[in-house]
Amino acid sequence: MKKHRPYYFILLLVIIFLGIMSRKTDLIPLSTGDFLYAVMMYVFIRILMIDKKGIQIMITSLLICYGIEFSQLYHANWIDELKNTLLGRYTLGQGFLWTDILAYTMGILLAFGIERIVLKRKF
Repeated sequence: MKKHRPYYFILLLVIIFLGIMSRKTDLIPLSTGDFLYAVMMYVFIRILMIDKKGIQIMITSLLICYGIEFSQLYHANWIDELKNTLLGRYTLGQGFLWTDILAYTMGILLAFGIERIVLKRKF
């Protein structure tokens, strides 16, 4: 799997680019960005934990995405100020939505499924 790390990194950069671009046009639904955020999280966790099983990557990614989404219910001045920055908005989001939970779930399941099919690995 270590030989795949550079490919995952390139994929990560492409997904980040697509995610940012999805927020720049009204033609693409907002949930597409959340979907891509989840796929990006799966790929990022895969890069960090390259030798772990896909199911572990999937669960870790889901927990991180869900944790970030549920953290949006917390409103303290310091975190709200952080969310008002560009990086904070892209990383932490701005408000809790159940549709984001659905988009994260679908994105991570798709990433897991594609990885399983493409690499023909048992997870």
